Amino acid sequence: MTPVPTPPSTAGGPSADERRALLRTARDVADDLAADAIARDQAGRPPVDERARLREAGLLAALTPPGPGRGADWRTGCAVIREIAAADSSVGDVLARHYVHTWSGRFYASREHAATLEEASVREQWLWTGAVRTPAPDDDTEGPDLTLRPRNNGYVLNGRRSVDTAVAVADQIVVDAVCAVTGDVLVVRLTPRMHGVSIETARDRLGQRVAGAGEVVLDRVAVAPGQVLGRRPHDEESTTPFTALAEPALRLALCHVGLGIVEGALTEARDLSRGGRAYRPPGEDPDLLLTYGELASAAHTATAVVDRATEVMAQALDTGAHLDAEEPAGVAALVATAETVTSKAALHITTRVLELADAPGLDRFWRNARVLTAHRPVAHRLRSIGEHYLNGSHRAAAAAYL
Repeated sequence: MTPVPTPPSTAGGPSADERRALLRTARDVADDLAADAIARDQAGRPPVDERARLREAGLLAALTPPGPGRGADWRTGCAVIREIAAADSSVGDVLARHYVHTWSGRFYASREHAATLEEASVREQWLWTGAVRTPAPDDDTEGPDLTLRPRNNGYVLNGRRSVDTAVAVADQIVVDAVCAVTGDVLVVRLTPRMHGVSIETARDRLGQRVAGAGEVVLDRVAVAPGQVLGRRPHDEESTTPFTALAEPALRLALCHVGLGIVEGALTEARDLSRGGRAYRPPGEDPDLLLTYGELASAAHTATAVVDRATEVMAQALDTGAHLDAEEPAGVAALVATAETVTSKAALHITTRVLELADAPGLDRFWRNARVLTAHRPVAHRLRSIGEHYLNGSHRAAAAAYL
């Protein structure tokens, strides 16, 4: 029987000085990434060099769940993600998914298993990625894409799964798969180096070209018991409150990537406008001032909404196993609101900056925003917000993903 996840305590995490030092490191890495962001976007290669930069700066080890003398609290982790994403949203995407997937042990495994994984991740500076599907009423209507069959003390895993970042360079890949005998959905972690694992990288993407998206193909991969994190419930009704935070946490981390795109686009356009030649100084052009006022207001609005959702998520993660059964629905509704506002702001602002300045590479912000938001229709998120507002139902957590 799979143990019920018991999240480790977040007490004893980094001090205030250590958090400030981490943010300074993130700014230094962001400056380094910004220097060649356009060239790397044009090349569109897997993030091998980018992984090395993150690892060398210590960000992969730092962005793990908080514990005694290690890790980053949710607020700090999201601040680091946004800082990196403003310089290069592909790398911000990689770091966001890495950070959330390092929480997988807490979401699905036992306390001891989670602590062991987190300590190993810090020690080895693992890069995490993955693709764990969300339970929904119509889940697996076309049959599972990944299946497990028991063998000896473990399983044999077959199938293929799309992964949005770092699929070829990650050290740990977290996926869910259906046991063909029991029907249980198990969350397992893999490495690209395992026998039977092959990677098909995505090519010629519209945006997020350096994120390293692709598919992991699994052909009779042996999965040891220690690689099984736990059971992913079939539906929202059987999901523990803390485990229910897994999907909203990932989507909220990606909101910070969206904010990074907004901040990066506005900053670059502003610098170009300041340096441009016009019939009057840019700072005195009333039409230009009006446009930047509108765009800055949209950015500030999105930031305020995302920051509120971030604070609520941080409080829920800190609560851990004592989380009330109804709280995840409220968190999910706030995250859906943050997604809605951020998506609209990112697409609007990145479109408008193309009208404000003409410079090579400025289009990457719009392309990256399109790819980041393409698979999360606004109507679905609004439906989940309405479900929670009208009914206060825990089904709101699932409604955004139907």
